[in-house]
Amino acid sequence: MKKSDIAMIILIASISVLIAYFVAKGIFGGGSSSSQTVKTIDPIDSRIVAPDPSIFNSNAINPSVEVQISGTSQPGAK
Repeated sequence: MKKSDIAMIILIASISVLIAYFVAKGIFGGGSSSSQTVKTIDPIDSRIVAPDPSIFNSNAINPSVEVQISGTSQPGAK
């Protein structure tokens, strides 16, 4: 290869690296240096609080109780 061919390959490679750098920075963006504030939660304690009666109805159907349906037949069923 001639010296001009090697120089052309180096030039094209360096331009390709620069283009790839700016494209990647445009797609992924740069790092943000601004500070953010987050909400913190209260620590968990061992107290047990009674549930709110307006939300937890004591007369509601308990879905964890197994229900057996037997001995019923529909009219016309064989």
